[in-house]
Amino acid sequence: MNKSLIKKKYKEKIKSLDHYNKRYYNENISDITDAKFDVLKKEIIELESKYNFLKNQNSPVSRVGFKPSKNFRKVAHRKPMLSLANAFDEEDLLNFEKKIFNYLDKKDNFQIEYSAEPKIDGISASLNYKNGKLTIGLSRGDGKEGEDITSNLKTISDIPKIISSEDFPKEIDIRGEVFIQNSDFEKLNEKFANPRNAASGSLRQKNPDETKKIPLKFIAYTYGYEKGLKVSCQSDYLKKLKQWGFKVNPLNKTIVGVKNLMANYDDMEKKRSELDFDIDGIVYKINNFEMQKRLGNVANAPRWAIAHKFSANSGISKIIDIDIQVGRTGALTPVAKIKPINIGGVVVSNATLHNEDEILRKDIRVGDTAVIERAGDVIPHIISVDLVKRPKKSNKFNFPNKCPSCGSETIKEFNSLTKKNDAVRRCSSEGFKCKKVAIEKLKHFVSKEAFNIDGLGKKIVKNFWDLNIIKLPQDIFNLDYKKIELMDGWGKQSVANLRYSINERKNISLERFIYSLGIRHIGLENAKLISRYSKSSKNFILLSKNKNFEDLLNIDGIGETQINSIKIFFLNLENLKVINELDKILKIDNAIEFKKNGSLMNKTFMFTGKLQGMSRAEAKSLIEQNSGSIISNVSKRLNYLITGEKPTKRKVETAKELKIKILSQTEWLKILNKTS
Repeated sequence: MNKSLIKKKYKEKIKSLDHYNKRYYNENISDITDAKFDVLKKEIIELESKYNFLKNQNSPVSRVGFKPSKNFRKVAHRKPMLSLANAFDEEDLLNFEKKIFNYLDKKDNFQIEYSAEPKIDGISASLNYKNGKLTIGLSRGDGKEGEDITSNLKTISDIPKIISSEDFPKEIDIRGEVFIQNSDFEKLNEKFANPRNAASGSLRQKNPDETKKIPLKFIAYTYGYEKGLKVSCQSDYLKKLKQWGFKVNPLNKTIVGVKNLMANYDDMEKKRSELDFDIDGIVYKINNFEMQKRLGNVANAPRWAIAHKFSANSGISKIIDIDIQVGRTGALTPVAKIKPINIGGVVVSNATLHNEDEILRKDIRVGDTAVIERAGDVIPHIISVDLVKRPKKSNKFNFPNKCPSCGSETIKEFNSLTKKNDAVRRCSSEGFKCKKVAIEKLKHFVSKEAFNIDGLGKKIVKNFWDLNIIKLPQDIFNLDYKKIELMDGWGKQSVANLRYSINERKNISLERFIYSLGIRHIGLENAKLISRYSKSSKNFILLSKNKNFEDLLNIDGIGETQINSIKIFFLNLENLKVINELDKILKIDNAIEFKKNGSLMNKTFMFTGKLQGMSRAEAKSLIEQNSGSIISNVSKRLNYLITGEKPTKRKVETAKELKIKILSQTEWLKILNKTS
């Protein structure tokens, strides 16, 4: 990679970091998980250490947080509020301790006593006291100067306003964390993503009377500037804080040795779900203040402290209930309702249990304490349960033999390929008789890849179903707009917009029409294949009359599983009525004849970002009409990456590294016009 490319990559990462910091510290919004944010910081630091020509004032090495908001007066901290280096495993802790030994010129048999303090996921604040009186309270800001939020901090009952103890320093900055307990967060009506965001938003309101209504808490844990502090270690300082009227974390401990730190870490991670406040790790500080002073700081972090982060992907919580959800294809999916837990910056309250076999295999029960995993964008799921913590009167979970929605028998279909029953249990009703199945089918019907009707999202579909406005797909095209106009949340303009969107979608391609029907095992790609074979909606509907289903075996890519699903679909009278009614209402375009030897033959394409003037589906169709093909990820197989508005940076960067041709939408259309 050349120097200019390295600089460009570095600047993009700094820009992303700056954006996330601004959103997090100034707007109380987390656009990225804690884990991904930590990875971004680590990548920047690694680039800086590898290439000495990289430097930026917004680097995580030289800056903490984000510059204070213009909404509050800026005040310089008397001593900077530093950030902490992160540790993620035992090896990181051993390296941390080894660096301390080397700096102090100590041998490996030297023992260090640590103050181990669970790290509350809240908002840092610094309280300036003079002669026992709280004079000013500041946010972290950028570490060097913070926002004057004194009036808001004074509304917190945990913060003493006057301290009369004789041994209280003449001047001191008491530092700690403002947070909201999970039990209090559940009672709030504010639409915050998690307790941390709720605390931040409450602290940074202009009106302290509004802040006063929020049940904010404060835990003290360190100090900044001091004049007259008479303690020699962190553990004694924490005791003094309690004597002076501050609250400290009851889980603080003094520990010697990395092995013991790890044992405490494992124990604390198991206890996380039982706490009434979010913790995202444990901070280890060298207990001795004299040793802290000798070690000092490196860049914007102390050498004598480190934050041991909990796993970004997993946590421990209690299963409150097990709910059965019914999907579009009738599949019954068990979902564990768990005590809310913060995993990687996201509050998780549900975890999928996949299917009946999974529950039996792991013996998952209501009341169990379970390990929950959330990796990337994957739906959180349960890894295992702790049998030791299982309640004595625990009962095995009995999967329902009747559909919880319509009462029909539930079945496990026999798989002819595996010669076994499927793991998934399904509602045996077909068509639209089952309420849950019907609603999910309707949601699928209006989805992006199907009819893509603007203004008719999932929530509105569910609401219209409950109000008997929509029960079957054809009802969408026969709405009583006057009735809708009188409903809460609707007006003349919004109804006019909905009418326009629905009328616009009365013209649809055959492949999207087939896909919209929600036939099991018939995704968009299979719908395309069937569309090309059928050529017209008339021929497709005739399948139900002449029953020549076996002819579909002639389609390359369609097998017995798909044919059996189509057969079952057409055997249902209600389904037949639906497609016949839709055929009368809609203008279903015949399948487009694709060029077998088009100019884009053997060329692969991928899209990223929003396209102007056309849908992604139309763009893909244009490529396929010219014998090109679409692939779903950036790899060496890709020939062209087509970028629209706000393309995914990761995809663009990967394409550049693999030397894949990147085209704008305009450049791509020029190529297309030449070939057509």
